[in-house]
Amino acid sequence: MYMETAFETALRQSNLAENTIAAYIYTVNDFFSQHKELNKRNLLIYKTYLIETFKPKTVNLRIQAINKYLDFLGKSKLRLKSVKVQQRSYLENVISNADYEFLKNKLKKEDNQEWYYVVRFLAATGARVSELVQIKIEHVKVGYFDIYAKGGKIRRIYIPQKLKEETKSWLSSTGRESGYLFLNRFGERITTRGVSQQLKNYAEKYGLNTQVIYPHSFRHRFAKNFLEKFNDISLLADLMGHESIETTRIYLRRSSLEQQEIIDRIVTW
Repeated sequence: MYMETAFETALRQSNLAENTIAAYIYTVNDFFSQHKELNKRNLLIYKTYLIETFKPKTVNLRIQAINKYLDFLGKSKLRLKSVKVQQRSYLENVISNADYEFLKNKLKKEDNQEWYYVVRFLAATGARVSELVQIKIEHVKVGYFDIYAKGGKIRRIYIPQKLKEETKSWLSSTGRESGYLFLNRFGERITTRGVSQQLKNYAEKYGLNTQVIYPHSFRHRFAKNFLEKFNDISLLADLMGHESIETTRIYLRRSSLEQQEIIDRIVTW
C-alpha cells in the first residue's frame, strides 16, 4: 500500500525543496499508476520504461525519487542503479560575451531599465532565475543575498559593487526603497516563467539566437567569465552552490561555438 501522506511528511522533515518534494511524490505516484506491487521485477520494468522515454538526466532524477521512497519503507535492498550520463566535451547554448553586451546595451539604449537590470543581475551574480526573483531592494543595499538551501546550508549571492551602485541610482530615480527588486506590470513579483518568456521575446526582437537567450545561459556566462578572470574553480563551485566540484568542471570546457571558431581558425591544412 502506497503511503503518500507519510512519505510527504518524511520528505518535508528532510528539509527538501518544494520542487524536489513534488517531483519525488509525482514519480512514486507514476510508478504505482503502472504497477500494483512494489517488487524488484516491477522496479526494473519501470526503469526500462524511464530509459526508453526520457533523457538520462531525467531517468536518474526519477530513480533517485524511487530510491528515496524505498529508503523510507526500509527496503533499501531494492534500490535501483542510476544510468550513466555521457558528458559532452563542450558547453551547449551559452550566450557569448558579444551577444550579452549587445542585448544589455540595446535594453539600456531603449531605456528599458527593468530588463536591463534583469540581464545584468543574471550575468553578474550567477543567480538561478528562481533566486533572481527573490532578490529584494534590501539585498541590493547590503550587497548580497543569502539563500538557505537543503541541509541548513547557506549560499551567499554577492552583488558586485559596480552593479550595486548602478542599481541604487536606478531605484532612487523610481522612488522605490523596499520590496522585491523585479516586478511585473501589475506591481507584483515577477515569475520565473515571466523572465524566461520575456528574454525570448527580446531575443526575437533583436534578432538574437533564441536558443542561447534564456535565464540559465547567463549563469553559464557568469561562470565562464569568472574562471577566465580568476581561475579558482573551488571558489566558483561555492559561489554557484554546487555540491560537487565535478559539476563546476564543465566551465573549464569551451562552448561548441568557441570550439567551432578555434577549428575554423587553426585548421587550414
